[in-house]
Amino acid sequence: MTETPHRAGFVSIAGRPNTGKSTLLNALVGQKLAITAHQAQTTRTTIRGVLTTPNAQIVFVDTPGIHKSDTLFNKRMMDVVRDALGQPDLILYVIDAGRPLTPEDEEAVDVIPRAAKGLLVPNKIDRVQDKRLLLPLIQRYMELFPFADAVPVSARTRDGLDDLRRVMESYLPKGPALFPEDYLTDQPLRFLAAEIIRERILHAIRDEVPHAAAVLIDEWQESPKLITIAATIHVERPGQKTILIGNKGQMLKKIGSEAREQLEVLLGNKVFLSVFVKVKPHWREDPRFLNSVDWRSMIGSEST
Repeated sequence: MTETPHRAGFVSIAGRPNTGKSTLLNALVGQKLAITAHQAQTTRTTIRGVLTTPNAQIVFVDTPGIHKSDTLFNKRMMDVVRDALGQPDLILYVIDAGRPLTPEDEEAVDVIPRAAKGLLVPNKIDRVQDKRLLLPLIQRYMELFPFADAVPVSARTRDGLDDLRRVMESYLPKGPALFPEDYLTDQPLRFLAAEIIRERILHAIRDEVPHAAAVLIDEWQESPKLITIAATIHVERPGQKTILIGNKGQMLKKIGSEAREQLEVLLGNKVFLSVFVKVKPHWREDPRFLNSVDWRSMIGSEST
């Protein structure tokens, strides 16, 4: 009996905003690594997650949604996307299976390097009543880019994920695991904590405030029974601060309470969380501030 060769490689997850890329990442690795929300552009940087199976190790790189760049912040996000698409062994291009193809979708596909190996992943098939509509949509995308295969899935219901894993593994190069078997992500805990707070903002407030909010962890102290975290939510205008705090501080209290509950699950310990709000005008155009919210600058910060 021939032994199945072990495979390992990097798989970038790309697509337009709101196609469910982060939900797909979380479903594939079996743990919440990327925040999700109803708003577009929830993901702001690359999020890595590692899936280890008996026959393969897949290093996923979730990316921001492909969009037009109108600020320095958005331009940096698109730089992140292009960098992630230029290096992987495989690209998962995620589309909303229930949404017709638009000129913006066609432009987004052009971002994929022509030499890249890609799989088309129509997501949210649980929302498509007539599955016969999937074939013409897939054919249109196949005309735009030579995808090696198409695997319809529902990240929310997990339908099709086993098929997707098998197909992905078949396209990865043969080789040993790249990380230890129990390795899950390269994101520092401070970044994950800041993202959880930002997710609660996204779910609590539905106007312009979420996109104008950036979260920084100011303090992180650990003891055997308690983790103390202090965070600041930076917004661009005083009116946004007022909305975030809410009447008698109720909105900020709600955000902090929900974030604390999720952090305790993530960290496996009791958490004391303090959340503050500050106004920082035009932070999305401030290079130094953008550097401070980049998770790469937080590597090793848990020990400080």
